[in-house]
Amino acid sequence: MAQSVVVGVDGSAESTAAAEWAAQQAHRSGRVLRMVHAGGPQTPLSEQPGDPAESLPEAVRVLRGRLVDALPALEIHCEHVPGSPAHALVAAGEREGLLVLGSRGLGGVTGLLVGSVALQAAAHAACPVVLVRAGADGGRASGDVVVGVEGGRPCDEVLAFAFAQAAERGVGLRAMESLILPAGPYVTDAPMAQPEIRASVAASELVRLQDALARWREKYPEVRAEAEVTGWPAGRALAEASRSAALVVLGRRTPRLLPAAPRLGGTAHTVLHHAHGPVAVVPHE
Repeated sequence: MAQSVVVGVDGSAESTAAAEWAAQQAHRSGRVLRMVHAGGPQTPLSEQPGDPAESLPEAVRVLRGRLVDALPALEIHCEHVPGSPAHALVAAGEREGLLVLGSRGLGGVTGLLVGSVALQAAAHAACPVVLVRAGADGGRASGDVVVGVEGGRPCDEVLAFAFAQAAERGVGLRAMESLILPAGPYVTDAPMAQPEIRASVAASELVRLQDALARWREKYPEVRAEAEVTGWPAGRALAEASRSAALVVLGRRTPRLLPAAPRLGGTAHTVLHHAHGPVAVVPHE
């Protein structure tokens, strides 16, 4: 198990929200909080004269002080890492196993809810990345963990992360699969039969999803796990579910070929841009 929760901080409102979320995550899981300010000077602060903490932006130092006051038992480390923010933060998160970022940093573009650093990290990191929005109008700490499932076959890495998060919080888990029937003769030529066909296919998918959750229910008996098949597009369904969720968990395929290629699909983009609460992107093969 990772020893730290890594959070990127740059003084923005988004990174402040991310640090607050990460602090609660670290406190809840008994880990150290590692606040990383990336970019800027090419010389690590540890090699600069004077107190390294004093060389950090004032907003970052103030934020650290607030977190220390709010969670005095939490061990907090604060450091500067030189170089490209995206690369530095991804590397730091991968060493510890979890990276938390604000969904838009100081370089964000007006109208976009997710900044370039956050998108790069979510698309390329080999560890789970949690994106947190400042001032989100939804998302509740006591809400369920919602996990998106594709094709009735949840990935072990994604479900392991989602169930662990639900267990740590003492909340339930909702596994959601989107079922959109394709157009075809059975739809266009027999419209009266479409509701029955849709209901039958949805029931079959629900059984498959329930079966996939069975062993995870055994491993986490304290987690109330529910399966749900929806007729909405996956991105829309998960974004709407985020209004009352503690966390939305998505999977991200990691292809063995072209490892440097972006790997965020349409569903992930929709959820990341429109979610009302924190979203975790979990890589898997």
